[in-house]
Amino acid sequence: MRSAAGRACVEAAEAGAGIVRRAHRARAERAFGVDLKGPIDLVTAVDHAAETAIVECLQRLQPSVPILAEERGMVGGSKAGCRFIVDPLDGTTNFAHGFPVFAVSIGYEEDGEVVAGAVLDPLREELFTAEVGGGAHLNGVPIRVSPTAEMQHALLATGFPYSREAMDRALDLFVRIMRRVRAVRRAGSAALDLCCVAAGRLDAFWEETLRAWDTAAGEVIVREAGGLVSDFDGGPFSNGGPNIAVSNGALHPALLEILAEARAGGRPEASVVSSGSGR
Repeated sequence: MRSAAGRACVEAAEAGAGIVRRAHRARAERAFGVDLKGPIDLVTAVDHAAETAIVECLQRLQPSVPILAEERGMVGGSKAGCRFIVDPLDGTTNFAHGFPVFAVSIGYEEDGEVVAGAVLDPLREELFTAEVGGGAHLNGVPIRVSPTAEMQHALLATGFPYSREAMDRALDLFVRIMRRVRAVRRAGSAALDLCCVAAGRLDAFWEETLRAWDTAAGEVIVREAGGLVSDFDGGPFSNGGPNIAVSNGALHPALLEILAEARAGGRPEASVVSSGSGR
């Protein structure tokens, strides 16, 4: 990472990931305790501990920059027009159950645009990074989105809302898209899903009701890897907006078409993928 802010994202992600990694290996989240932020939305003391380490690191490295942190909101800083956006543990439910898919995500935003970001998978020790104009990297090696050009050959990912009231709409979208693609995955970490699109492991991603800390770092990583990020209407994505559509670029028109069909209440198309196991 060339910029001071970009390097701060990496160093702070490493500080938070160290805490998460140790807690997972020791199953220490049982000792830390698990609380509810909503009916099914979890937070653990590991979230708080990792966030504290991240905030302290960022304040030491970039003391004038405000920080938007998931668990404590806005923190410090006096510099206008910029902020770090921190998710200390994206995939808390996975973490609390011992399911090994979660990450630390930190983005740096200037004048409403995320210009640098780092997402660190503490178990696989995969560090995804990007800066505007500098490309996207995985452990220092450049990455690019996939070349997949047809939905029927695509592997997608999504997530489901914590609000049970929004679940019906999310499930409807899932069914409509599942009928048109090779398979859909729901792993439970939006930050890692975005990075997997950037690395060509996934071809597209969509989700509603995400927050700024879920998407900040992953957004710039996808863009710098050659992908597209928009809202469901195909307009500019606003970090923390109501919905996000992400793809390798080639699949974006088809993805938006399905999303528009769902919003219009059209009948889902019949499957174009032959049946089989392993989806």
